[in-house]
Amino acid sequence: MSLERGNENGYVTVFLFFFFRLPPSLPFHSFSLCFPPVSLADRDHCNKTVDLYEDVSSPAVTSANWGKPLSCWYRFRSFRGTPRDWILRVRFKKFKVGVLENATTCSGGYLQIVDGNTKTEVSNRKDPGVYCGESEQPQTFISETSFVRVIFHADNFTDQTYFSFDSRAEQQFEVYLRYGQHPELYPNRRGEIVPGSYCERVFKDCRLQTCYVQSPAYPGIYPRALHCKYRLNTRLPFIKLYIENEEFNIDGQRCENIMTCPMRPISSGTEHCPYDYIRVYDGKDESSPAIGTFCGMGKFPYSIIGTSEDLYVEFVSSPAGPLLNTGFHFNVGNWPGHVETAGVRNGSCDWLLNSESLHSGNEGIFLSVAHWYPPYTSCTYLLKGRPGEIARLYFPSFRVNRIESPIQPYDGDCGESLTLYDADWPDDAKIIKTFCDTFSKPMEKHDFVSSSNALFVKFESKTGSYSGSSLYYWAHYDFFNATRFGVPVPGTECDETFASWKERSGKFRSPLNTLVYKRPGDPPADLSCTYTFITDKRLYARVILVVESVSFKEHPYAQCGHCWDSRVDRLIVREPPVADVNNDQYSQQQQQHQPYQQQQHQYQHQHQHQHQHQQQQQQQQSRQQQNSSIGRGHCICRSTVVNGPNSDRQPVLRVISRGERLELKLLVDGAHAAASYFKQSAPLFEARYEFAHSPLCGPAILPATTDGEIEFPHYEALGYVAPPRSIKCIWELRVNRDRDVWLHFDKIKFASRSCEDGKLEIFLPGTAEPFLSICGENVSYVREMPIISAAQIAPNVRTTGDHDTPGHFNVDPLQTHLQQPVSPPTSQSSQPTDQQQEEYEWPTVIVQFTGTMAPARAAFKIAWTELYHLPRDASGVLNTQKLEEYCGFQCPGDAGCIPARLVCNGVVNCPMPEPRSIFKSTHNGTGFLGTIEEPNDESIETCGTDVVGERGNIAGSGNGVGGLASVVGSAGWAGAGLGAALAILLGLICLITVCKICRQRATSRDIHVPY
Repeated sequence: MSLERGNENGYVTVFLFFFFRLPPSLPFHSFSLCFPPVSLADRDHCNKTVDLYEDVSSPAVTSANWGKPLSCWYRFRSFRGTPRDWILRVRFKKFKVGVLENATTCSGGYLQIVDGNTKTEVSNRKDPGVYCGESEQPQTFISETSFVRVIFHADNFTDQTYFSFDSRAEQQFEVYLRYGQHPELYPNRRGEIVPGSYCERVFKDCRLQTCYVQSPAYPGIYPRALHCKYRLNTRLPFIKLYIENEEFNIDGQRCENIMTCPMRPISSGTEHCPYDYIRVYDGKDESSPAIGTFCGMGKFPYSIIGTSEDLYVEFVSSPAGPLLNTGFHFNVGNWPGHVETAGVRNGSCDWLLNSESLHSGNEGIFLSVAHWYPPYTSCTYLLKGRPGEIARLYFPSFRVNRIESPIQPYDGDCGESLTLYDADWPDDAKIIKTFCDTFSKPMEKHDFVSSSNALFVKFESKTGSYSGSSLYYWAHYDFFNATRFGVPVPGTECDETFASWKERSGKFRSPLNTLVYKRPGDPPADLSCTYTFITDKRLYARVILVVESVSFKEHPYAQCGHCWDSRVDRLIVREPPVADVNNDQYSQQQQQHQPYQQQQHQYQHQHQHQHQHQQQQQQQQSRQQQNSSIGRGHCICRSTVVNGPNSDRQPVLRVISRGERLELKLLVDGAHAAASYFKQSAPLFEARYEFAHSPLCGPAILPATTDGEIEFPHYEALGYVAPPRSIKCIWELRVNRDRDVWLHFDKIKFASRSCEDGKLEIFLPGTAEPFLSICGENVSYVREMPIISAAQIAPNVRTTGDHDTPGHFNVDPLQTHLQQPVSPPTSQSSQPTDQQQEEYEWPTVIVQFTGTMAPARAAFKIAWTELYHLPRDASGVLNTQKLEEYCGFQCPGDAGCIPARLVCNGVVNCPMPEPRSIFKSTHNGTGFLGTIEEPNDESIETCGTDVVGERGNIAGSGNGVGGLASVVGSAGWAGAGLGAALAILLGLICLITVCKICRQRATSRDIHVPY
């Protein structure tokens, strides 16, 4: 239906009223006014109903109205049935009415526009305000309703007072700048009007292009005497109020002449905007903090971002003003700068971010200040971990911009800054890094790590901002367990020291702080962690290290072939180089033999030179063996298979140091460290350590010698060492090559029958289980100690220290009890030769005692003797070259021979053949024991006769009766002395039996079994 056809049934009425000028102090609506009669000449231009599209101008100046008050009203002809979505566009072509004084009062005349009536949804008829001043350029008023009336008044009508306008009707949705695209889809795009108001609106759940916050009559000139309220809401924070391409014009001009009234730039602050202004509050009503007050003309430079989902906007226009300013058009959206920060907020932007708020292994997030904040704002973030943790902070995204939306200008440097402190408060002495808006470069993906469990972050702004910080960052933080099992080594990433004077034993593992696997550099640097175990022989002489499990990931570019040369992840266990053997240790060992040397028979003095030469050789060999240990170690590069936490599995490696230092080194290739181990809770290895062999144990290493003894406790140490509650002693008894060794107990006593109170174990090379285990419940076993053959204690020649056998670990039982590794490859050879390896290792017997020292201390004395067997040549003939040196006395029962100096020295050095009886058990059919047991080196038969050493017949007198046989040399004596000999022998048998019983009860052979 066309507009003309619709005009036949109704009118749009526009009233033009005239008023007298009132004092400014009195309200306009307090009076009922009577209009003077209008002359016939003015009726065509005043107090009339005008048609749409009709040009209307002010009345003509005549002698009848010149200099007199004149008031007119105009109403616009409407049409019956016109829908309510029609509006009127009134265009003022020229306008000069009254004078604007102080931007609040119109002097000499005014023009008033009333939009709406009692029947329309909105209306400003109660307080429409007035326009005055001059405008030569067309100005348009676009109504909010379909009913508009214009009122003109002049106090003194002359030719200097005039106006002209025309009008036309439009459907609301045709006004694109007001309603936007597809207005039918968003009926509440301009908000829901509050009933009974003209410009109070509510916006709910605003999204992109769904909410338009506009001044009334936009995009035309806004009415006067407005007090509009807009309540804005979005579904999520942060709510954003912004202008895209539209002009902002609130009180931008007071008059049209830019020479007289220059355009006012956009200003903020109440002092700059006393008349017309828009004020934004950070919240739901005017009680919320005021973000800013704005007025002026131009491109609005700010986006205003609230701290929540709500903003409250006020728009105020003065009661009188020019017919010039067009108002504003804001969009409402949501700024995606909000994340859920796992922490506790104190105030607006002070946060406590602790590790308890994060799930294990997760990262927390906080962002730069994305909303408005006033000048001199300070926001803090305290990253607080548990005791033993460290904090890490990094920025996946970081931009440094100039301050774009300052609330308060600042001309200096560093108007906004972000500072990181290695402390739990802003300690200027512990600044890690400061970023400034004027000169700093962003550092993305760089880890800032605290040295303690706290890291403090502080943002400061001297300018404030309407739309967030100029330092835009997305910060991630997390915490790492930096607990150390030992004492950290300063200046290193993960080195630790374990000292015997701090803890006697303990457990440790690969670094709990998996941040160390995130390697710096390009290419990434390798990781090396060294765990050093240090003791002092005044406390302990040995370090026991047990590697219980190893769990390395497969290396993408290397294989665990030869552990030393490969780039795979590996463990290296080694004993640091020792320049020489401690002289004090050898002094103690020599003093230990002095009691025996003082008791030796006169026969020993004849071999004194030979014995001294032998001692020098032993000392030289021991020193050579000690020096050969320099730089040697074990290398492990394969993982163990662990079925469960309680699985009964053998350790990967058990090493006992020979000296006072031991090192375990973890080497991880940087190329895959981060991908394989970063934030992986599983340890790369687990191990335990123990310091053993206190001074109460005596010397730890006993050099190879023909005889000696171990006595526990070491009585010399009792004067300066307090007995501990528990003790572990490990003696390394070295044996000359190709010698058997016989250990026999001179005395032994345990605190109780329980093996937990004391246990003595003897280990041999090549066996994981002890060769002999003795405690209180089986102490009688020591009466029958077997001979340990040279074959049983021969060293295992190892040509590699790698534990890289597929499927399992090569755990040498000798290494399970003693550190006897091989050298890592050198530039000349990748591994030691067999000959070198044999030189490094000795035949060894390990004696280990574990027990308690109180209340009843254990005590024992173990003596040993090396037994020599004369070698045979290819034809089976004995080689007698070393007969005098090594084989001065033949022990009974083919047990071997001992040097002559050990015969009759007060110590039984020859083992007793089995069974232990006076006669060898032979069955001759009559039950008579006819064969006499051979006497040993301490028998009366041996020590009660003259030693025939000068004739070199020592070997031949092994049975102890050679002298007597030489005397009875005549055949005539045989028959006569046969009876006497038998009688003497029977007497000797009785005497020997009594002596043996007495000797077993003597203190030197006291076997204590007090149970």
